[in-house]
Amino acid sequence: MSFLSYLQGLSREKLKLALYSATSDDVERALNSAGGDLNSLLALLSPAAEPYIEQMAQQSVRLTRQRFGANIGMFIPLYLSNLCANECDYCGFSMSNKLKRKTLNGAELEAEMAVIKQLGYDSILLVSGEHETKVGIDYFKQVLPQVKNQFSYLAMEVQPLAEHEYAELVGLGLDAVMIYQETYNPQTYAKHHTRGKKKDFAYRLDTPERVAKAGVDKVGLGVLLGLDDWRLDALLLGHHLAYLESKYWRTRYSVSLPRLRPCTGGITPKIELADKGLVQLICAFRLFNQQLDISLSTREAPQLRDNLFSLGITNLSAGSSTQPGGYVNPDTQLDQFEISDDRSPAQVSHAMKQRGLNPVWKDWESAWIGR
Repeated sequence: MSFLSYLQGLSREKLKLALYSATSDDVERALNSAGGDLNSLLALLSPAAEPYIEQMAQQSVRLTRQRFGANIGMFIPLYLSNLCANECDYCGFSMSNKLKRKTLNGAELEAEMAVIKQLGYDSILLVSGEHETKVGIDYFKQVLPQVKNQFSYLAMEVQPLAEHEYAELVGLGLDAVMIYQETYNPQTYAKHHTRGKKKDFAYRLDTPERVAKAGVDKVGLGVLLGLDDWRLDALLLGHHLAYLESKYWRTRYSVSLPRLRPCTGGITPKIELADKGLVQLICAFRLFNQQLDISLSTREAPQLRDNLFSLGITNLSAGSSTQPGGYVNPDTQLDQFEISDDRSPAQVSHAMKQRGLNPVWKDWESAWIGR
């Protein structure tokens, strides 16, 4: 059975009713349970959990320190291209948006990496728009050896690929794949993805399984908070995570919880997620899964990010650019979305250390697993 079959077997109406009818007793039961389960996650994501956010935060800090210590891994995105063959109304790269398109060549990529290395990073996330003819597997096969020569840890956030293509990239040094479903509501998904291969809800939903089968070390999941009911999308994200962990237990997992940000041609959220709700989400996932990596991007404002660091975050970006060539030649006309925290990596690192946290710039070496 695939996760698509699993998802089709769930009743969204029943899950939503359970979410919004959860009681304080359900929340307290979840807070007192020895290990997280999907019923506990439901209670912790519910409106009934809002009065317990402080208690959730305290438990989240304790569990995170037990498992990860005070360490937070530092990574940075490197945008390869803003070419895109999809129409997605929440993204600045959407094909109908009138902006200059660019794909990095080898020399431009080398220049970007030189700037990033000077910032202290050794973990990199390659990002691109989804254009498989011009920025597809052949391009990635050229790029990965060049990047892996400079960085110990290499993750990708690009269009869904076939299992054998992921396996090829693992042989070239790929360590992780981030593939976000955006929303688990097929009707909402169809509304926001109107053209291109990304219209295929099922193919995207099955991608994490292809990634795991191909032997990629880590799979990153996520939803774009605001496209649909964020509580229900987050709960279904938890179902997806639990399904994958039970079936592909050798693979590690992470989640990202980005909120909608302004961009060229962008939309307003269907359901606004306030800062308090984001805190609730992070804490709920930490209590649900103590081994889980949780990433935080520069979408959030500096003060909020500083307050979120210790609540369960294990991976953090800083000094990010969301445009191809943006580290050498900043140009906001090429951005995928607006960044809220534009502090330098050194400034963010200082803020972390002031809170007793340890920014980790390198914690991975392929030789350690015999690769």
